[in-house]
Amino acid sequence: MKAIRIHEDGGPEVLRYEDAPDPAPAEGEVLVELRAASLNHLDLWIRKGLPSVPKPRILGADGAGIRVDTGEAVVINPGIEHGATITVVGEHMDGTHAELVAVPEGNVYPLPERLSFEEAAAFPLVFETAYRMLVTKAGLAQREWVLLWGIGGGVSTAALAIAKALGARAIVTSSSDAKLARARELGADATVNHATSDVAAAVKEATGAGVDVVVEHVGEATWKTSLQVVRPGGRIAVCGATSGPNPPAQLHRIWWKQLTIYGSTMGTKDDFEGAYELVASGRAAPVVDEVFPLAEARAAHERLEAGAQLGKIVLRIPS
Repeated sequence: MKAIRIHEDGGPEVLRYEDAPDPAPAEGEVLVELRAASLNHLDLWIRKGLPSVPKPRILGADGAGIRVDTGEAVVINPGIEHGATITVVGEHMDGTHAELVAVPEGNVYPLPERLSFEEAAAFPLVFETAYRMLVTKAGLAQREWVLLWGIGGGVSTAALAIAKALGARAIVTSSSDAKLARARELGADATVNHATSDVAAAVKEATGAGVDVVVEHVGEATWKTSLQVVRPGGRIAVCGATSGPNPPAQLHRIWWKQLTIYGSTMGTKDDFEGAYELVASGRAAPVVDEVFPLAEARAAHERLEAGAQLGKIVLRIPS
């Protein structure tokens, strides 16, 4: 089969479009002939060696295609549960940036009728991550306000779709006015350019008392403001720290405002199925940014690394 593999850690130049052995399904696994796969920041980190994985390795967590043994169109849940531990397709095993992948039978779900392969490949990892943060952890409720930093990213666009499906209100940030305009089209109730405007002032103007929930994945650059704008008794769900993991703690804000901080990563089978139901029912829709042929994975990586996207970058895989 054709696949995108890395043989060493590094930049986009280490990606190779090459022949690789067809996967052989183990007991309990099924073979999926992929039609589309998407990129996540996880792919960039693994490519760079953060963490370094055994090589050669096929990247890619998300995928949709045809189940070989039944001919059914399916989408893959990239989180594989081992008791309390979750391993991820493309990180702990070969992934979906290939013509074929073998995954546990319990990790494939019928392709929602309303979705193309490209749309289906765009939702699993980011939607189950966002669902766990907003629903399982923070318990976001109807009419509550949520702050979403950096609306171009996959988790933030998924969180916006889930928040609106739950009847919540969202204020989103970006340094791009074009992305903010697109966010309003996707249902954002308020927007603010975090490079040119005062986020705290914008939150106060939109919400009065502050947001109920913050989706925090930026870290050092945003943490102080996140603590400032969340209302007393509010919640912050943290799934990453792309600008640095060690901001000043601001502990006085946490106890004085009686805040709850949730750590969250990936999602369980229940989280995936909750997100899947929202997407399959049409209540929430994945956002596809741009589609590249599998052979042009390097250009796809470069677009994601530059932060030029709004939504998910997808690889189309020929049959």
